[in-house]
Amino acid sequence: MEFRDYVRILRRRGWIIILLAVMTAAAAFAFSKLQTPIYKSSVDILVQPARADWGLAQAAKILLRSYVSWMDTETHAQEVIDVLNLDRLPGDLRSDVTIASDDSRLVIQVTVEDPIGDSANDIAKAYSDLFIQWRNAENAKQRKEDRVEAIQLDPPRYALARPKWKINTLAGSIFGALVGGVIVFVLEWIESGVVRRPQDVERYLGVPVLGAIAGARLEGGRPPLPREWVSPEAVRAAPPPAHWPPEAALQTEEEAAPDTAAEADLPPDEDQVGPVDPTILHSKGDY
Repeated sequence: MEFRDYVRILRRRGWIIILLAVMTAAAAFAFSKLQTPIYKSSVDILVQPARADWGLAQAAKILLRSYVSWMDTETHAQEVIDVLNLDRLPGDLRSDVTIASDDSRLVIQVTVEDPIGDSANDIAKAYSDLFIQWRNAENAKQRKEDRVEAIQLDPPRYALARPKWKINTLAGSIFGALVGGVIVFVLEWIESGVVRRPQDVERYLGVPVLGAIAGARLEGGRPPLPREWVSPEAVRAAPPPAHWPPEAALQTEEEAAPDTAAEADLPPDEDQVGPVDPTILHSKGDY
């Protein structure tokens, strides 16, 4: 297909793509506004060895995952609930909390999602304080050079996690445009063999159109019925047209006779010969 063919298709059916893009974008925007906002709060906890020793640093990296397992339990979730006086179950709280470790930075990250931003901050800080208190209690049992300290880097701050209506609206419009493009492609494929305009003939055959037969105008927008479709009863019941001459103006048989004898003596055409009247062939004297 040439570039002008794509332009022709867009001019004919581009409204389908635009309509679907607008509809899906509006639906995505409405769906985003109907959702309950969820806020996300995160806090980073630095796990720092007491001395710059390679062996102690490697031990701290190995212990990061065990620290994550220690924090991500229903027992500690219940402790957070008791500290904050939350009306929630430990299992529900654990489903909203994500705890992960980063070995390259020796950091444990606690992420909390909650419909209330301040509540998400409080839960994240409670998890951080609980872990720091536990590490301090464990360090008290160790020598100073063997300790592994836990430090909260920054206070938690919440941000909107979902819904992000701008991204949803943009994604909806793109999806609608793609669906509209598929529909246009299918319609063009179905009608690829249909010729409606002279331009279609020129496009398929590659030759210019010199003339075209004009379409007949139909009265009342309906095509006339063939003669065999009209019943004889309807023909007999129909009144004569207004342009027919009255019966008084019809010629009589004598007026319709030939004017000259020569014309009367001419033999009839074979195609027009009909039943013969006996009185014409024989006179009264012959009987």
